[in-house]
Amino acid sequence: DQAPKGMQALLEPIILFVRDDIAKVSIKHNYERYMPYLLTIFFFIWINNIMGLIPIFPGGANVTGNVAIPIVMALFTFVITNISGNKHYWKHILWMPGVPLAIKPLMLAIELLGVFIKPTVLVIRLFANITAGHIVILVFISLIFIFGEKSAVGGYSVSVASVAFTVFLNFLEILVGAIQAYVFTLLSAIYFGMAV
Repeated sequence: DQAPKGMQALLEPIILFVRDDIAKVSIKHNYERYMPYLLTIFFFIWINNIMGLIPIFPGGANVTGNVAIPIVMALFTFVITNISGNKHYWKHILWMPGVPLAIKPLMLAIELLGVFIKPTVLVIRLFANITAGHIVILVFISLIFIFGEKSAVGGYSVSVASVAFTVFLNFLEILVGAIQAYVFTLLSAIYFGMAV
């Protein structure tokens, strides 16, 4: 066996990270079954977040900043979680064991609400974080035009700071894009682990 080269050498540590530090830890037994989905959403979110920062074609599209995309991914997580749920998972949701009878109806309502809140949290977290970063970058770029409208000197003087902050925020967005891919994948894996 030879050491991996090229793209395989780049991707293998990331795939092993998703397997060992997300899937194995969160799902434990039978985690292999969920690996294709977890790897797909991790790479989909990460690559699209990076592509959204590139201002020229084929980049520039803020895919995960469009709320429809996180909704679809969260729906997949929702369906997989609820289909994978074993009898213990559903027993704890529908009729919590070890809880006094008088509190069980309240717990049922809270647990059923939680089933729908979990995917909603996935959507809001991804959408809001990616959109917020793009809005802040847009604000710094807009400052150049706002001050430039008042006077050319104002526009040029603000442009130095605006461009510097924009470059800094773009590097920060690269980190945020990777973190959001990790968080979405981790939470999906945790939900799967709770279901099984």
